[in-house]
Amino acid sequence: MTDPEVPGRDEPPVAAGEVETLRSFLAFQRATFAWKCEGLDARGLATTVAASSMTLAGMLKHLAFVETQWVLFRLVGEPWPQPWADVDWSADPDWDWESAAQDSPEELWALWRRSVDAAEAAITTALADGGPERIALRPRGDGALVSVRWLLVHLIEEYARHNGHADLIREAIDGRVGE
Repeated sequence: MTDPEVPGRDEPPVAAGEVETLRSFLAFQRATFAWKCEGLDARGLATTVAASSMTLAGMLKHLAFVETQWVLFRLVGEPWPQPWADVDWSADPDWDWESAAQDSPEELWALWRRSVDAAEAAITTALADGGPERIALRPRGDGALVSVRWLLVHLIEEYARHNGHADLIREAIDGRVGE
């Protein structure tokens, strides 16, 4: 079922297989995030709430990084693309969040959309080459190699958590509320 107020935001099916269910929930969370950020200018994307320094701009760039890190870099073993390849993460572990302030809304949206599109294509390929049990080519920080199943659940969790943050920020900007 499609949300009439948010085009492209389809409710996940209530009776589907594992892969369709996971991918549908991820698509739903991504669409929710996009809806929370849409239509905002640089000032809106830079808004903070209360004591937090978190912004929607930072979330756009961070989630682009998350998509790239987990899917392209870890799952399929691709080298880091720009803008991530030249980042000294040990010198600035929050670079994705902080550097977003220098990016235009158009640059942030383009980066996020490219990252999502590339991740979707890589997930489709990985699922065709081993299903949800397929193991990533690169380990996470603790050395564990995750499955596509784990990765999909992790991406859902990452978006769901940040959608809560986005909800609060967007309501403070213009009163937009909803899932």
